[in-house]
Amino acid sequence: MKVIKHANLYAPQPQGIKDILIEGEKIVRIADHIDEYDGIDEVEKIDVDGHIVVPGYLDIHEHITGGGGEGGPTTRVPESQLSIIVGAGVTTVVGLLGTDGISRSLENLLEKCKSYNELGITCWMLSGSYGLPTVTLTGDVERDIMLFSQIIGVKTAMSDHRSSNITGEELIRLGTAARRAGLLSGKAGFVTIHMGDGPAKLDPLFYAVEHADVPITKYLPTHMTRNAALWEDGIKFMKMGGFVDITAGETLDENRKTADMVVHAFAEAGTDHMTMTSDGYGSMPKFNEKKELIGLTYSTPRSLHQLLKVLVEEKAVPLEEALKLLTVNPAFMINMKGIKGTIAPGADADIIVYDDKMDIDSVYARGRAAVIHKEILMKGKFE
Repeated sequence: MKVIKHANLYAPQPQGIKDILIEGEKIVRIADHIDEYDGIDEVEKIDVDGHIVVPGYLDIHEHITGGGGEGGPTTRVPESQLSIIVGAGVTTVVGLLGTDGISRSLENLLEKCKSYNELGITCWMLSGSYGLPTVTLTGDVERDIMLFSQIIGVKTAMSDHRSSNITGEELIRLGTAARRAGLLSGKAGFVTIHMGDGPAKLDPLFYAVEHADVPITKYLPTHMTRNAALWEDGIKFMKMGGFVDITAGETLDENRKTADMVVHAFAEAGTDHMTMTSDGYGSMPKFNEKKELIGLTYSTPRSLHQLLKVLVEEKAVPLEEALKLLTVNPAFMINMKGIKGTIAPGADADIIVYDDKMDIDSVYARGRAAVIHKEILMKGKFE
């Protein structure tokens, strides 16, 4: 058991100074004072001295087995490292494939996902990739979601010269399969849609929503701040009741531009239908007007906290509103509301402690110490 004492708690809504009782992997009690364990040596007491405490971040779009390859075999991005994930405050990950659904396999993704769950964080994954027919483990998206506990949805790509140019009708069929499998398995059963720069923008998605009965919240278009026109489609989609995902940038300047777009969307559509992800270990290729590759790098989860700080410190977004993008909103999207993305009795004990500068000081993943005073304790087997 652990008691976190004198926490300035954002759950993510501000709660004031609270004590938090953790038993095993779960939060069991929150109160102004939890003092009855003070004389029991076996119960660990962690006094955070009034520092801000927030839920562990959810990164529901991360290429944990690496992405890339658009410039040939030498441009394949390496696999993720657990130490970087927890160092970035991420305690829950959803892994997926990207452009390459051949040499980057779902089998490898599944084993990586299992390893992260064994090592201490929470990990799920998506079936599918950019291509059509969709790559699967069993030959069928619905069977994948039904038969593998780790698989909670499916990935596809749209409006991108690397995608398979999925149509509205194909998107309806994919969404229907994911939705039905989700109902039967008790999972989210949603479709993540990689968005590119193509002129169609969200047109196939609007068609799917308007011509079928799949709930709009079962689709999650991502990389939506890629350009202003796509973002306006995203704001329209949020106003219709859908969720959109933004990708944190790798530089401070990129995150300042993204933050401006987020603030604009908050004013137009509120804060309840947007998630933020890192696209971690996915490639960030640069193409010219002829769609020729002219540069390539890759992202990490470190970008998430930087964008959060820009929103709060430079754009004056209240912390509790900015936190929604990394906590309660993605938890709703993956059908983990009340379990992930919140600090409350019954929730998983995924907790971040900030320092005086709002940087990440300590992280607990399912009750286990992952980072303590910036020292990373939770690492991969061979790190």
